[in-house]
Amino acid sequence: MNTATLRELTSPLPRITLASRMLLPSVKQTEQGLVAAALLLIAVLPVVELLLRTFLKTGIPGSTGYVQNLTLWIGFLGAIVAARAKQHLTFIPTLDFLPEKWRRRAGVFAAAVTAAVAFALAWASIQFVHSEFQAPNRIAGWLPAWAIEAVLPVSFASIAVRFILQAGGRKARAIASLGLPAAVVIGFILTPYAEQLIWPGLVVLGVAGLLGAPIFAVLAGVPLLLFFAKDVPIASIPVETYRLVVSPTIPTIPLFALTGFILTESGASRRLIRLFRALFGWMPGGLPIVATILCAFFTTFTGASGVTILALGGLLLPVLLQSQYREGFSVGLLTATGSIGILFPPSLPVILYAVVAHVPILDLFKAGIAPGILMVAAVCVFGIWEGSGSTVSRRPFDKREAAAALWESKWEILLPVITLAALFGGFCTLLEAAAITAVYALVIETVIYRDLHPTRDLPRVLVACATAMGGIFIILGSAMGLTNYVVDAQIPTLAAAWVQAHIHSRLVFLLALNLFLFVVGCLMDIYSAIVVQAPLLLPISQAFGIDPLQLGIIFLANLELGYLTPPVGLNLFLASYRFEKPVFRIFRDTLPFLLVLLLVVLLITYVPALTVGVAGAVGGK
Repeated sequence: MNTATLRELTSPLPRITLASRMLLPSVKQTEQGLVAAALLLIAVLPVVELLLRTFLKTGIPGSTGYVQNLTLWIGFLGAIVAARAKQHLTFIPTLDFLPEKWRRRAGVFAAAVTAAVAFALAWASIQFVHSEFQAPNRIAGWLPAWAIEAVLPVSFASIAVRFILQAGGRKARAIASLGLPAAVVIGFILTPYAEQLIWPGLVVLGVAGLLGAPIFAVLAGVPLLLFFAKDVPIASIPVETYRLVVSPTIPTIPLFALTGFILTESGASRRLIRLFRALFGWMPGGLPIVATILCAFFTTFTGASGVTILALGGLLLPVLLQSQYREGFSVGLLTATGSIGILFPPSLPVILYAVVAHVPILDLFKAGIAPGILMVAAVCVFGIWEGSGSTVSRRPFDKREAAAALWESKWEILLPVITLAALFGGFCTLLEAAAITAVYALVIETVIYRDLHPTRDLPRVLVACATAMGGIFIILGSAMGLTNYVVDAQIPTLAAAWVQAHIHSRLVFLLALNLFLFVVGCLMDIYSAIVVQAPLLLPISQAFGIDPLQLGIIFLANLELGYLTPPVGLNLFLASYRFEKPVFRIFRDTLPFLLVLLLVVLLITYVPALTVGVAGAVGGK
């Protein structure tokens, strides 16, 4: 052993590092075990509650409260895991265009800003928990609310530490850790200069966002600065976060997402590909129809999170290429259809929009039926046109193969039937419908098909789902702080007055609305856009007599296009990763599908009967 190695082992820092490395596996396992158990529990509790109520006329006291508050733990423990796995969403997913040296420096700067914001959020959460500690609020009559809410400061503090530790080497970590004292100095020493710090602070946040800081840090940093300048307690940010995450319908988001993750991690995609090929493979464009329907099916459960592309892209691309479909067409099709099912139940964005906009969730689902079908049909027609070429091979229809494929996938074919019956049947709540769907998927994939081993595979699926939810929920909570400031500042009212003074035509306003939402989709992810922009647009659209249901579908359909547009088009980057092609090439291949879907969005915008009319007809009005 040489002198340098001996000095490294005996110095204080390596001893701490060695100890931390010994603790890391247990910390990791504890985090993953807690978040997996919480996710499994919120799936099982509503089902048990429904069974007890139906057959024994009893129930579990406070079960809904448990589920709602466990969702908070899932979201923010998942955010900790996402920080460790470097899976928080960013505005610019990659900085490969920068030289290596500058890329490292950009990462250190982004880590320092993120650590500062997360540390400030931890302090704000401590203030929130302290105020709740002095209040007698209890969940189910016995569990102190502050004990559940304590996950907020723990999560934000852990995230701050992890971004510092992941900044690079010892020097990089030391520089990134300067974000913590910077937050203290700004929050406690520079208070008299709060208003003067707004614009410099916004510039720093904007640059950090462009250099790779996660979306939540930018969205949370803006209201932190604004509240600080207006002498408003920053604890209002975690208050709004808690209020949103524990609302009655939000737990349906991780439950439906869990269904999607179970399906994508099992053999469901293989069985469904076989079925749809047997049913549609003989048609011109049969395989593109298969890919579109299958991707739409998976996207309804995964919430256009990109899981569809990662799960199905590798399976479907070789099938399309073997049938002589052009590579550019095939890649563009699979990229575009990675978000095409978000208007169908039980879509997560639809649920979130309904919660934020205060419209009935089931009515919004009904309003999205016809537009969703139109978007799927438009892509299918494009696929038929491509498949009508003489070079594309087709397979003859085989009754025996179709019957065998249908029998093999019968349990998965029943899944949307069970989901729709639970959603619209009226015998259970929306939360119970989501739980039934998740438990059904869990049972068929672990017990009937046995694609997922209960102890070897299921924990991994639960953790993966919770990690994705953590990345989403921390963005939602951060965006709620900005929304709260926007509402308090009466910006929606002022914006509505300005629009009414300058735009007098309803048709012109709808065109401007589409342009605005298209730009929003280019710059923001769908979840933060819903929370930030929906409260702003609702009063403006009402001034022009636009039905809230129609606005919701216009909003979501436009943001669906945002998955296909740079610089924040998530599908483009995931497809680039999955198909190993440059992002620009992916965008070029996707552009024809984007134009087709854009025409459908314009049709949805100017023909309200497709949304409001269908919702009324389905609802029996």
